[in-house]
Amino acid sequence: MTTKEKVLLLLLAGINFTHILDFMVMMPLGNYLMPEFGITPRQFSAVVAAYNFAAFFAGILGAFVVDRFDRKRVLVFGYSGFLLGTLLCALAPSYGLLMAARVVAGLFGGLIGAQVLSIVADLFAYEKRGRAMSWLMTAFSMASVVGVPLSLYMARFFSWHAPFYFIVAMGLVVLLLVLRHVPAITSHMQASKPPISPMQTLSNVFSVPAQRAALLFSGAIMVGHFIIIPFINPYMEFNLGFSKTQTPLIYIVGGTVTIFSSIFWGRLADKHGKLRIFTITGLLSTIPVIFITQMPNWPLWLVLVPFAFWFGLANGRTISMQAMVSQVVKPEHRGSFLSFNSSVQQLFTGIATSLAGLIVTSGPNHKLLHYNWLGYISVAVILICLLLVRRLKVA
Repeated sequence: MTTKEKVLLLLLAGINFTHILDFMVMMPLGNYLMPEFGITPRQFSAVVAAYNFAAFFAGILGAFVVDRFDRKRVLVFGYSGFLLGTLLCALAPSYGLLMAARVVAGLFGGLIGAQVLSIVADLFAYEKRGRAMSWLMTAFSMASVVGVPLSLYMARFFSWHAPFYFIVAMGLVVLLLVLRHVPAITSHMQASKPPISPMQTLSNVFSVPAQRAALLFSGAIMVGHFIIIPFINPYMEFNLGFSKTQTPLIYIVGGTVTIFSSIFWGRLADKHGKLRIFTITGLLSTIPVIFITQMPNWPLWLVLVPFAFWFGLANGRTISMQAMVSQVVKPEHRGSFLSFNSSVQQLFTGIATSLAGLIVTSGPNHKLLHYNWLGYISVAVILICLLLVRRLKVA
């Protein structure tokens, strides 16, 4: 890669880091926000979910128009609004205003993910796209390993407002660098053709079999991955007896593995084919899921082993998935399609979390019942994805 390409990917990774951290840090802040505002766990779940639902609707609406504009302008617009929403979260004096701030952040944040992927797909050839996508996935890992622990440290020693101020401050620096170093991206715009109508945009997405398959495939991957995540910490504590100071090691170890595996999987995907790498990592990732969801009373160091494998394999699965999904649509419609795809991922993530909550119940001493069922569902969904991916017709 050239120096300019590396700078571009670094800035896009910076956007992803702040964007992902803003969402991830809300969940572990529950023990601060519930006593602060006197709210119930259900109300806290609602304020977390508000971001996802707002992002879902924003992505759907944005898909109708984003391909008519310079991708850099859309990205700057969405990122600026996202930082404003995050600042409002930091300033929120009540539960109602915090809910409203999360909606604002979600509405603009729903435009960011698809634009980042569209820029990478527009500027990097398919043969190099796996490595490019791996840079973006590294941002997710850094948010898990560095961003969340640091944010919780600031919340403990200052206040729950501090993590949001931190995200805004970092985001403003990234925004200024984007304005200076990211070029206008207009190759997808065809001046000789009139802009298509919103209904035609919608028709293009759902009338092409490969695009329909890609949306279903992308959404199913979210279900297979996120259905076991909400109850990892409670299962480790209530069922296996680990303390609150021990369970964060799961995310530190897992995130560290994804950091070092991202470039590795990206290069393998470019060299041996995205479909082959997805198939291998998809099959292998089902093994640690079974261990995680019905784990015996092992010592902590041994418990961390299946989590490390799961994070690493799921990372390779996601990198190849994102590269394949970006290839099923022509460049002039890529922004619209990836906006729909991003919205579908938000929606199916919420569905996975809701489904997990319907299946898992609480037994004596708060022990979770039926958590192993989620493992079986996760494995079944991933195996179905291995069939769906063949309909994308990519290498």
